[in-house]
Amino acid sequence: MQTEWTRPQEAGLHPQRLGRLAGALQREIDRRRLPGAIAVIGRRGRVAWTHCAGTLDPATGAPMLPDSLFRIFSMTKPIVSVAAMMLFEEGRLALTDPLAQYLPEFGATQVMAEDASGHRLEAQRAPITVHDLLRHTSGLTYDFTGTGEVNRQYALANLADRSRSNAALMTALAALPLAHQPGTRWEYSRSTDVLGRLIEIISGQTLGEFLAQRVFAPLGMTDTAFQVAPGQHHRIAEPFAQDPDSGAPVRLYQPREKPALEGGGGGLVSSAADYTRFLKLLAGGGRLGTERLLSRDTVAFMTADHLGSIPGDGVLLPPGHGFGLGFAVRTQAGVASLPGSVGSFFWGGIAGTTFWVDPARELFAMMLVQAPAQRNEYRALFRTMVYAALDD
Repeated sequence: MQTEWTRPQEAGLHPQRLGRLAGALQREIDRRRLPGAIAVIGRRGRVAWTHCAGTLDPATGAPMLPDSLFRIFSMTKPIVSVAAMMLFEEGRLALTDPLAQYLPEFGATQVMAEDASGHRLEAQRAPITVHDLLRHTSGLTYDFTGTGEVNRQYALANLADRSRSNAALMTALAALPLAHQPGTRWEYSRSTDVLGRLIEIISGQTLGEFLAQRVFAPLGMTDTAFQVAPGQHHRIAEPFAQDPDSGAPVRLYQPREKPALEGGGGGLVSSAADYTRFLKLLAGGGRLGTERLLSRDTVAFMTADHLGSIPGDGVLLPPGHGFGLGFAVRTQAGVASLPGSVGSFFWGGIAGTTFWVDPARELFAMMLVQAPAQRNEYRALFRTMVYAALDD
């Protein structure tokens, strides 16, 4: 399956303004704050501009190449959310299903209530549902998203250990308290890890097997997996050994080794060409070429706001945005500090990768970098300069 291309001018992109974007990325590479980057912009179903710059590996000086492989971390989540909704369309999974129907241990998970007087454990007032997992209202959290008692317990439990299977991770998670009552608050979390385990239980396959068979093979995503094959190790993009701002060591997971944990929330490695195919699927309403993974209505359902009045955190979920089923969703033209259309949707990974799809402008864009501490800065730069390059 070949990616369809078009010239920037034919896609309504201004060549000189694209040059500004390329120049801005090169300045950051020259300042040694960014090792290297690959950027992709598509419009009206076709790739209109790509840019590859900097180094693949700062330790060796090897150049960044178009087929370089990146740890995409949480850009795994939209893929797994699509996989779950494929089961939803087949009638094998319902959003109203309680999680305990598949993983009974979560039915007994208690909720940590914290206030000025301290913290205490409470029973769940409503069960965690599949809907909660997809929109991150399950009450689960991450160790790095706060400083509360539950975040502390997550850190002590070392939940990121890649030698633990998905099933073992569920046992560990269910033994820890929830940070919030299910359905009452949006909090970025290990919900999609749990969703990945549900896919395993329903399908009878490992998550990696299901994704490879049902998503990657139909879309021609030959480079995307939880492990990089030995003959392809030379293609892996690496960060700086020390953060260029703080000097702290930079440690990312090792994709050269096969993990026991095939986490639905993060862990895939992918290439620009592969993830572009996934973005074209989304921009095409669930269809890429002759392959349809989801109906157009299901994609519209996933990329609508599913929070309503449920509060978010205002940081990972910016003002003017809600959350759908696997994606942040823009709900207001203003309020947010970045340009974009109402109805656009996006997500990214903690090492710096980012994407968005803007149906109103028939636009999709992606930037792949391995620069964890600088990710928010470069996401904002990229988003701003892409919209500045639109010429129609």
